[in-house]
Amino acid sequence: MITSMTGFGRGESSSSGYQVTVEIRTLNSRYLDISVRMPQSIQDKEIELKECVQKNLSRGKVNLNINVDRTKSAGPDIKLNEQLVKSYSSILRNLRSTGDIDEPVTVHDLLQFNDIFETRKEDEKEVRVIWECTKNALETALDNLNTMRRNEGRELKDDLSNLVTEISSLLDEVIELSDKRAPEIREKLKTRIQKMISEEQIDPDRMEMEIALLVDKMDINEEVIRLQSHLKFFLEALDAEEPVGRRLNFLCQEINRELNTIGSKANDSKVAHHIVLGKEKLEQVREQVQNIE
Repeated sequence: MITSMTGFGRGESSSSGYQVTVEIRTLNSRYLDISVRMPQSIQDKEIELKECVQKNLSRGKVNLNINVDRTKSAGPDIKLNEQLVKSYSSILRNLRSTGDIDEPVTVHDLLQFNDIFETRKEDEKEVRVIWECTKNALETALDNLNTMRRNEGRELKDDLSNLVTEISSLLDEVIELSDKRAPEIREKLKTRIQKMISEEQIDPDRMEMEIALLVDKMDINEEVIRLQSHLKFFLEALDAEEPVGRRLNFLCQEINRELNTIGSKANDSKVAHHIVLGKEKLEQVREQVQNIE
C-alpha cells in the first residue's frame, strides 16, 4: 500500500493525576530520522520510544514531542525547600540583630529568595505511571499518523497511476509514428546514397548492408520494450504491501533514461514532441515519488 511520508498524529492518555500528550509530525527524508523532545522524568526511555516508532515507520524525518501535565487533583508541581527557608530566616534574624533593626522578619522577606521553591520530582511509582501513559498516547498518535499517511497515499497512488498511464499512451503514439517512418527513412537513405555515388561503381549488396546498419541505429524497438517493462513494474509496485518509495525512485531514473534514448535515436520532430510531453509527465511523477515512504 502506498504511504505518504508526511503526516501528523496526536494521542493522549491520563492516569493517577497525570495527563500525557504525544504529537508526531513526519516529513520527507531519504532515511528514517527521529528527533524526540520529552520531559526529564523519562529521558532514559528515548531508545524504547525510537524503537516503537521504527516498528511503524521505515523512512521520513520524524519529530516526536511528549508533554506531561499534572491534573489539579495531583496537587502543585513545586514544593518548599524547608532547609533553605530555615537558613534564610536565621540569616535575616542575625541581620536584624546585628543592624539593631526593630522590624520583624516576615514572609514577604523570605519570598525574595526564589530558590526556596523547587520543582517536585516524581518518585518511581509516578515515573511508571507517566511511562505507561506515554506508551498508550504514543500508540494512539502512531495510529492516527498512519491513517493520515495512508489516506494521502491513496491520493498519490491515483495521481501516479494516471500519470504513468498517460506516459504509456504517449509511448504508443511514438511506436505508431516510428513504424510509419521506417520505410520513409529507408528510401531517403537510398536516394541520398545513390545521388552521392551516381558517377561511381558500387556494390548494391554493400549498399543494402550499409542502409540496414543505419536503419538499425535509428531503431527504437529495444528501448520501447524496456520502457514498457519499466512502466508495467511501476504500476505493479503501486499495489505492493511493503514500502516502495526507493523502488519507484529507481524506476523513474530508468524511465527517464529510455525516454532520452528514444528521443535522440528517433530524430523526428513529432516523436521529439511526444518525448518532451512524456518527460513532463515523468517530472510530475518524480516529484510525487519523493513523498512516498
